Amino acid sequence: MSILATPAFLRFLQSIFPAQYPSNPWFIITAVAFSASNRPEEVPRVFNYAIQQIESEQERLKVAKKVREALFKAGLTSGYSRTINSLRALHEVMPPELKETKLLRDVDAPLAQYQSLGKQTFQALYGETAQPVQSLLDTIYPDLGWFSETIGYGFTYGVTDVLSLKETSYVLVTSLIEMDTAQQLVWHLKNLRRIGATVEEIRAVRQIAIEVGKVAGVKWQGSIPEVEAEE
Repeated sequence: MSILATPAFLRFLQSIFPAQYPSNPWFIITAVAFSASNRPEEVPRVFNYAIQQIESEQERLKVAKKVREALFKAGLTSGYSRTINSLRALHEVMPPELKETKLLRDVDAPLAQYQSLGKQTFQALYGETAQPVQSLLDTIYPDLGWFSETIGYGFTYGVTDVLSLKETSYVLVTSLIEMDTAQQLVWHLKNLRRIGATVEEIRAVRQIAIEVGKVAGVKWQGSIPEVEAEE
């Protein structure tokens, strides 16, 4: 199987996002895109390329944490089998000093705490559409509504110690593009605008995800939703 994440291709992807490190999240988007496209073997190449540009051990650790957390958060949209394969491939090349050895989340906290956090996160992302979307989930399957609010937006997305809410949204948009789920992608493109991402930033995320999807062999059923221009 040919190597997809070549240095030339990664440089191209890095250049798409309109910012420099540490404000350029290209490596998060790219790692998630390869993972969601079912090419886990490319994730370590993305990580190694990213840390080769960083001399500070502290900054390298930050990149390692961000990539792991991004893959974890993408699991709810791309499937945890793909997350497991990608994290395993990444773990095999991870220097010992950059590996994670303890839980990031407070697993002893009551579920009610994560449910409350989930409500806050969902409201921040969906704004005036939060209640209609939550009602839809509750109606089509109550367990899904509870799971989305408590485990999805509370325990998983709501914890922002490593990835900010904007970076988390980049992860969601990227994985939804690779999974070809247009309805949810439309929601989250609007959510990114709602929480302050610029049109230029969102278009860059979308383009990186599409470029990775193309080389990974993703076949989209229809057109990929566009980012709405600023009014």
